[in-house]
Amino acid sequence: MEKKVKKIPMRQCLGCNEHKPKAELLRVVRSPEGEISLDFTGKKSGRGAYICRDVKCLRRARKSGRIGKNLDCPISDSVYDAMEQELEAHDE
Repeated sequence: MEKKVKKIPMRQCLGCNEHKPKAELLRVVRSPEGEISLDFTGKKSGRGAYICRDVKCLRRARKSGRIGKNLDCPISDSVYDAMEQELEAHDE
């Protein structure tokens, strides 16, 4: 019997537009309460958008406004600044 090949879920980064395995990307999540946060575990509940684990991709997605469009809500500069700091701190 043939061994079944497990399908790897792919997602598109909103910064660089590259398709990558979901596990390699970082999830930006809008909780049911409307709070925007980074989800390093991929387990938080809410609407998700994906970016590379790279500050450059977050900045590119911020400039184009794609994360806000994807999550159907406006995102303030203070939230973006906090996400940038959190991502930089997580990388170290």
